[in-house]
Amino acid sequence: MFKEERQNPMFKFKDVGDIDIGRPNLGPSTSVAVYRLMQFTIRDVLITKFGVEKSNDIMYTSGKLAGTEFCKNVLDTNLDLDGFISDLQDKLKRFKIGLLRTERVDVERHEYTFTVAEDLDCSGLPVSNETVCNYDEGFISGILGNYTGRDFIVEEVDCWASGGRVCRFEARLA
Repeated sequence: MFKEERQNPMFKFKDVGDIDIGRPNLGPSTSVAVYRLMQFTIRDVLITKFGVEKSNDIMYTSGKLAGTEFCKNVLDTNLDLDGFISDLQDKLKRFKIGLLRTERVDVERHEYTFTVAEDLDCSGLPVSNETVCNYDEGFISGILGNYTGRDFIVEEVDCWASGGRVCRFEARLA
């Protein structure tokens, strides 16, 4: 039997497949509850098997790969920063990922603070006093990294699950 073992990620955006052909009746959308069922059961099993730190790293790294591919295939990287952020806001809304707002931009230091309202991953979760959007951290890191050609560290500092009503992410150069 074939095993999918590998040393490095191989995922490319094309691996999402042709949804129009594959789901001619159900289409490209699904329930947020079903998405979260998948995400949080995977996260729970990862924590059980590997601990919180390693699990958060896996979720972050997965999000970073997804953000890189999303940026390469969905966003216009030829735009200036204002245009790029506007395009990102539009695409995140169109794909129903969340409503992105820019709180702070320091172009010279490459530092950004973004908020995401109605976040796909956590808006409406019960308060658990923890931030849970490690995948989103990586997703934003991958997007910024692909756009700028530089590596970013993104940290969630406020989360619906920690009692906030938006997710707040601080991004800085690695």
